[in-house]
Amino acid sequence: MYLIEITSTPAVAGDRNTIGGWPILDPGQTWPACRCGTQMALFFQLDIPLDVPTFGGDHLLAFQCPRHNEACFPPRDRQLPALYWDQPPPPNKMSFWRILRQRAGVRAASADPHLQPLRLTLERAEEVSDRHGNGASAFKVGGLPAWIQGPENYRCACGTELAFLCQVPENVGFPKRPEAEPQIDSFSAAEYGMFLGNEVYLLACPARCDPAAVWPVNQN
Repeated sequence: MYLIEITSTPAVAGDRNTIGGWPILDPGQTWPACRCGTQMALFFQLDIPLDVPTFGGDHLLAFQCPRHNEACFPPRDRQLPALYWDQPPPPNKMSFWRILRQRAGVRAASADPHLQPLRLTLERAEEVSDRHGNGASAFKVGGLPAWIQGPENYRCACGTELAFLCQVPENVGFPKRPEAEPQIDSFSAAEYGMFLGNEVYLLACPARCDPAAVWPVNQN
C-alpha cells in the first residue's frame, strides 16, 4: 500500500498527484458536472503506483459537487445496476460525485476553483492486517480496507466483483481556496470534506468496463 499525505507545497500545472489543481483527464473526457449542473470540485488525483495490484498504472481522480455534501448510502443489493456511477441505486437520489480511473491523460486548461492546489506525496508502507483482516486506517491507495462497520462487497454492473482501491479516513480536510464558498454541512469552515466527512472506501471494477466504474462506500 501507499500512504497519501497532503503537503503544504503548492501544485503547479502538470502535477499529477494533487488536491485541487489541474485534472489530468483522458482525451475527450470532460470535467465532470453534477446533475444539478455545477462543475464538480477536484478533491484529489494521483498516479497509482505500478506495484499496486490490479490498478497499478491508472490515474485516479475523485470529484464531488461543491453544492452537494451528502453520504452515499448502501444499496439493497450487492449487484449494482447499469450506470450506477451516474444513476446510483436507492436510497441514493442522485450522483453528486464522480470517481475516474484513466490511462491516457491531458491536463485541463484551468485549475479547480474551489480547493487549494497542493501536492500529494505517496510513501510505500507495509500493510499489516488485524485478526479480522482489516488493514491500517489511513489515507491510502492499495492494501486492505480498514472497515469500521464491517465489510461491504459489491458486484459491478458488468458482473465483476469490485476490488478495494483507496481509503479516505473520517474528517480528512481538503483546504479550500480563501475566496471559495464554505462547503455546506462541512466539519470545517476552511476545508471541504468528502461525503460529509464519512470514512470513504473506493471499490473499483478490475475489468475497467468504464472509467467511472467505482462505488464509494461510506461508514462512520
